[in-house]
Amino acid sequence: MNRFSQRGGPWVVVQGILLTAVALLAVCFRGGGFPIVVMAGVALMIVGAGVALAGAMALGRNLTPFPKPTESAQLVRHGIYAVIRHPLYTSVIAVAIGWALVWQSWPALLAAATLLPFFAAKARREERWLREMFPEYDEYEKRTPRFLPRVC
Repeated sequence: MNRFSQRGGPWVVVQGILLTAVALLAVCFRGGGFPIVVMAGVALMIVGAGVALAGAMALGRNLTPFPKPTESAQLVRHGIYAVIRHPLYTSVIAVAIGWALVWQSWPALLAAATLLPFFAAKARREERWLREMFPEYDEYEKRTPRFLPRVC
């Protein structure tokens, strides 16, 4: 198996295909007539971008496009990672749904919805690698939700 596959490269490829589908479907099959839907989409995209920025800043040198952490990775549990385990996945989902809403595209929204089970599966795989690498990940996983912060 080559290094690309060992690091989880196929996950990255599928993610790219799904995001491309969301982007193109929105532009090709756009709706209209509901400014409140556009505003909700813009708000979701802004929140998603903020979550992405917070996640990237907290990860620092640990940031990689691959789900498998590098051998020199540190377990990050500060910043936004104290609230959710996968803020970058959360941000991509939020921005994709927001994009579909901005364009008011049902096909794009359906494609964006496929990101939920995709990222759930990708996160489960990444978490297996993290548990192998960091024994303390089990405790972190028990107290920190995967995608959305606990409200209470």
